[in-house]
Amino acid sequence: MRAYDIIKNKRDAKENTREEIEFMIKGYLENLIPDYQVSSWLMAIFFHHLSEEESYNLTDVMLKSGDIIDLSKITGKKIDKHSTGGVGDKTTIAIAPMVASLGVKIAKLSGRSLGHTGGTIDKLESIPGFKTSLTTQEFFEIANNVGIVVSGQTGNIAPADKKLYSLRDSTATVEELSLIASSIMSKKLAITSDGILLDIKVGSGAFMKNIEDAKELGRIMLKIAERYNKNTIALITNMDQPLGENVGNALEVMEAIDTIKGKGPKDFSELCLEISSHMASLSGIITYEEAKKKLIENIENGIVKEKMKEWIKAQGGKEEVVDDPSKYLNIAPKTLEFKAKEQGYITVIDTEKIGLASMVLGAGRQKKEDTIDKSVGLTINKKLGDKVEVGETIAKLFISEKSDVDASLKLLNEAYNISKERPKNINKNVIFDVLFSDEKS
Repeated sequence: MRAYDIIKNKRDAKENTREEIEFMIKGYLENLIPDYQVSSWLMAIFFHHLSEEESYNLTDVMLKSGDIIDLSKITGKKIDKHSTGGVGDKTTIAIAPMVASLGVKIAKLSGRSLGHTGGTIDKLESIPGFKTSLTTQEFFEIANNVGIVVSGQTGNIAPADKKLYSLRDSTATVEELSLIASSIMSKKLAITSDGILLDIKVGSGAFMKNIEDAKELGRIMLKIAERYNKNTIALITNMDQPLGENVGNALEVMEAIDTIKGKGPKDFSELCLEISSHMASLSGIITYEEAKKKLIENIENGIVKEKMKEWIKAQGGKEEVVDDPSKYLNIAPKTLEFKAKEQGYITVIDTEKIGLASMVLGAGRQKKEDTIDKSVGLTINKKLGDKVEVGETIAKLFISEKSDVDASLKLLNEAYNISKERPKNINKNVIFDVLFSDEKS
């Protein structure tokens, strides 16, 4: 078997066999096949795509290239979640105690992040004392005793995907939907949960820019999940404006805490309730409708709040942060307001630029080695459709001495479009669609 023939087959729009895919991936991982040949193969896939069978085979080969995390030592039903990412997406921090309050276990490996803010792990480390590097024994004990554990990712989950993604990133082949699906699912399926909730973001602040592409990505991932008999639901969610009001690590933790106490922004609260209800339904121990009703009760009576405190304490954090986040979270004391220069209505928000405005303040990483300032970020005061007056605050910047304030203000100015006319066709739906694994594509 030769890499040349495998590349040629894909170039000519033929299907690669399981053996051919395995040959390419293992050869690349073991440095037997050079970058330039794998790059050519990826470009052929970019133009001709992967079939359902090829997507499954690529996923399976990549997930078996590393460790399989066996969660069988954790009693009860374990449901995982994956978000394709967006601006202000602090969802895991809020939904974990919500889902756990219903008796469903959350045993999750999360990562740090490049981009506008840190990943879930960076955000959780904003909580004083919170420990994200856990031994295997600690991971299982916390999951069993508390019902929630979130730890940093092991370096050996789907190493083939990690290496392949780096090449995709440098060869302009990241956007191919079947490659995205296989990449995500190879990591999610390497952790043996009982079900997966996929939160696929779409809009100006997401990787997916239109709903049809987001749905197609969801359908591909659901088809892969079906091959593993994994109960999976995909939510297509709105990222045409920041999620909630806060962007930045400690600021987002504060908003997640407010949300589980019933005081969060409307859009973020709605999304967390929907995600949590669907995750609980995947466990089979409660229906979506029953879960939603019970979650509202558990937020109102403080059960979710107490579950969050229990979780934070179990991972070494200061549980008092849940009672008074502003006292215990390090949020930059120096602020600056970004104000409207004209009167009108906000008709467009370039959400990606909002994220970049947060990043240049120090809330995110441009490269892996960058150090995040967890205290800085933005509070978004005005969102799509809102009326603004001249001099009214659109966003509040939380800044440090190292923040590039001028760059942040420039990006914010470019991000907002203000029109004299009240907008008529703004879609403020938090969720555009829900796809189930038994749907026919």
